[in-house]
Amino acid sequence: LFDFKIILGKNGVPVAENFRLEESTIANTVQEGQVCVKTLYLSVDPYMRCRMNEDTGSDYLQPWQLSQVADGGGVGVVEESKHDNFAKGDFVTSFTWPWQTVAILQGSSLQKLVPQLVNGHLSYFLGAAGITGLTALLGVREKGHVAVGANQTMVVSGAAGACGSLAGQIGRLEGCSRVVGIAGTDEKCSILVQEMGFDAAINYKKGNVAEQLRELCPGGVDVYFDNVGGDISDTVISQMNQNSHIILCGQISQYNKDVPYPPPLPPDIEKIQKERNITRERFLVLNYMDKQEASVLQLCQWIQEGKLKVR
Repeated sequence: LFDFKIILGKNGVPVAENFRLEESTIANTVQEGQVCVKTLYLSVDPYMRCRMNEDTGSDYLQPWQLSQVADGGGVGVVEESKHDNFAKGDFVTSFTWPWQTVAILQGSSLQKLVPQLVNGHLSYFLGAAGITGLTALLGVREKGHVAVGANQTMVVSGAAGACGSLAGQIGRLEGCSRVVGIAGTDEKCSILVQEMGFDAAINYKKGNVAEQLRELCPGGVDVYFDNVGGDISDTVISQMNQNSHIILCGQISQYNKDVPYPPPLPPDIEKIQKERNITRERFLVLNYMDKQEASVLQLCQWIQEGKLKVR
């Protein structure tokens, strides 16, 4: 058994020395109501940076504890079960999966998975058919106000990331007529356009982003799926239309800084937001769990039909 343990990082960029890898032995007895699982996939996500602080900044996320095993989204296979709902060979998932190669878990903390729903790609249950996909789909539906035939332009920052790459595709599927991504390399931009069906993509490390946005979004921006915050978001907001909508999904450019979430906008950008009546409300996927089942099935259907491309 190998497990990862965490050493606290405060402000600043996490480094390898904030973590350690330990080898240890787990109990060889599975108690009633428990299962022994072998880990197949772990999800490493931006929100985990917040869990490296003593105060995560949110009431639904607990900080990782010093010298305790890190945890997050995971998928594994049952090797031994003493829980009525699970049998050996079942594939299962949890949002609090320990970063261990093998673990004994309470069966009540696990959900059984159906591999056929994602064409056998079990890792998709941590991405396109998991919390990531739900965040993209529910974000677009609940905060984007996308309407078929409304000729809307969507811009996605962090567009080549797990959530952004899905959000752009979903924006198109839900009715946007134009989707433009912002990413950090030419390769990412090429993938967005050639594989993911974005109309265009901007490498923010090259050229003038504001000029490129004006050229690629001549009618302005109606929906902005915001994953990054900071200067990029300020540039996009300045080109948004009257009564447009920001889907405030993440602010990854700010996670290594000691700022509140969501971080306040600069005064001149805040003035634009208010004058143009642009909505910018914090979006939390956990507030929409009543729509989880139907949404996951929609995501799986799009994956099976080849309408949602995943890398």
